[in-house]
Order: sequence, then C-alpha cells, then structure tokens
Amino acid sequence: MDSDTLFMRRALELAKRGEGLVEPNPMVGCVIVRNGTVSGEGFHAKFGGPHAEVEAIRAADGDTIGATCYVTLEPCSHHGKTPPCTKAVLAAGFKRLVVAMRDPHPQVNGRGLQILREAGLEVIEGVLEDEARSLNAPYLTRIEKNRPWIIAKWAMTLDGRLASRTGSSQWISNAASREIVHRLRSRMDAILIGSQTALRDDPLLTVRLSEGTRQPQRIVFDSKAQTPLDGQLVRTAKEVPVLIVVGPDTPRVTELEKAGCEILHADVRDYRERFERLFEHLVQRGITNLLVEGGGGLFGALFDLRLIDEVHAFIAPKLIGGDTAVAPIGGIGLAAMPSAAKIDAPEICIVDGDVYMHGRVRYP
Repeated sequence: MDSDTLFMRRALELAKRGEGLVEPNPMVGCVIVRNGTVSGEGFHAKFGGPHAEVEAIRAADGDTIGATCYVTLEPCSHHGKTPPCTKAVLAAGFKRLVVAMRDPHPQVNGRGLQILREAGLEVIEGVLEDEARSLNAPYLTRIEKNRPWIIAKWAMTLDGRLASRTGSSQWISNAASREIVHRLRSRMDAILIGSQTALRDDPLLTVRLSEGTRQPQRIVFDSKAQTPLDGQLVRTAKEVPVLIVVGPDTPRVTELEKAGCEILHADVRDYRERFERLFEHLVQRGITNLLVEGGGGLFGALFDLRLIDEVHAFIAPKLIGGDTAVAPIGGIGLAAMPSAAKIDAPEICIVDGDVYMHGRVRYP
C-alpha cells in the first residue's frame, strides 16, 4: 500500500467518527504528514463546529510547513457556519494536498481545489474516492438527488410477518434488538411511518437511551389525516416535533395543528409526486438520513420506486402464520427472481437469538 493510500485510509477512519453528529454536513477526516510522520489529525465532530482541516492543523501545533494534508473531501471555499477551509489550508503552508473526492455542493464543486492550485499547492485527487463516496452516500444523495438517504428498518418473524392477522406486533424482536434500534434512531435526522402503523401500533418513535441524545423529527405519511388525536405521537407533538403529510380533501387537519402537529399538504394522489413533495421539504430542512419504520404499504411504495437505500432487518425465531398477516414489503413488487434487488456485503449477527442483518440495497 502506497503512503497516500495509507494516510487517506486513516483520514476516512477519522471521518466516520462524525456519523450522526455532523448532518447536514458531510463526514470529513484529515491527516497531516510531515517527513513521513503524522503531525496532526482531525475530523468534523459536530454540525457548526470546526471542520476537519482546522482541527488537524490545530493538533499539528505549527508543524505544517511543507507538509502533506490528506483530506477526505475537498476543502470548502465559502463562508458557512465556519470560515472557508481553503484559507486555513493556505495559512498552514502545506506543500501538497491529497483529496479523496470533490465536494458536489453547488458552493464548492471544484472551487476549493482551484483556489489551492492557483496558490501553488500540488493537489492530488481521487485517492480512495470510491470509499469516500460510500462513506458520504447520504450527503451525496441529498445534494445530487435532492432527497434524503432512506433507511428501511423492520422486525419480522421467521415466516416473514410484521404483525399477526389481528395486527399484534409487540414485541416481535427482543430487548437487545430494540436497543440497537434506538441507537440507529439516535443518528437519524427524521423517522417516517405510514398511517396504518400510527393507527395499529400507537408508536412514540423517540430515542430512549440512558445517555443524552438528540431526538429525530417524527413524520407520518397519512393521506387521510387519520393519525389519532389521543395517540402518543400527537400527545407529545409539542415536546418532539411531528410532521404529518396529508393528501387532498383531508379532514381533521385543524385539530392536528391545534395539538401541535405540523401539516405538510401534498395535494396529489400519485405516490411518486407525494414523496417528491415530502423529500423537497425535508431537503430544505437539511434532513440527510431518513429512517422508515413501516408499514408494509409504505415500504412497498418506496421499494417499487427504488427509493430504499439501506435495510436493517431483525428476524425473530418465531412463527405466527396467517394469509392476511402483514409482510414487510407490499406494493407491486418485482416480476422475476433475476430482477431481485440485492443487499451488498450484508452484515449479519445474532442478538440474543434474533438475527440482525443490515446493508445497502443494489437494484438491478
């Protein structure tokens, strides 16, 4: 492994530490190397906080003149929450800048690298670019596709049921699996469910961990505005925000608003257009990671439109049967097995008897 690859891999490891803390910003790591020795490391640790380059320069404590700066994403060249990183890079006196990938953000997109090249730095691009793009896939999806990264999570029995024929579903997975779900929620920007899940399960959708954490925005995709006024979501709407996406000609909107819910009108009957309206709204708010927790109809609509990016599934060693019991993914579905979507490099582990599998979805 050459030295540029070695140090960039370390920068990517550092960047990963910002997951769930920096959104809507990307995860970025930086390593400063002088005479073959690391003199400083840093990563973007919190939205609004110092960027990776600034942290690494600070850690190097002046040992930057003539050094090489390895950074996983192009340094920003505009004023945002913090000053442009290009100024910090130039002031540090680096000789080389090695970058994994360009930042596609409209305010950057090559401008930072151009500034640094024009100032006399040797700039190398594309070192471990595929790995960098994979790390920041949620950020890239928001910038390039104008929608959040969509993660589907469900718990099901061994025979593939989300609930029994009567709608009973608590609890399919065990306590250890549910702890993992709360950790997953804790790094999300928003959680989405369908109206039937709101009616059947009366979920709270908050993060319940012993340590303090942020609470994601809660969203109900509810075309008929059926979300119960006496349910946990509406009762707690003034404490943790609830957004309800309604269709045309929906009653009870005023009552839900009085209870503290925010209403988003998506006055179209087509699923694709309704999702586009929601995603546009979420992107404007900087929502990067969207966790979808059901039900089967909502999963099916997203899957048919090839919008599910990642899956986290908990499979309990239980059987309930029933022709009318709810399956994880409804919708139209695919016609033939060769066209099945696949989970790339799935990670699988046993959690107190439950099987936990997660990975990214690859469509044919």
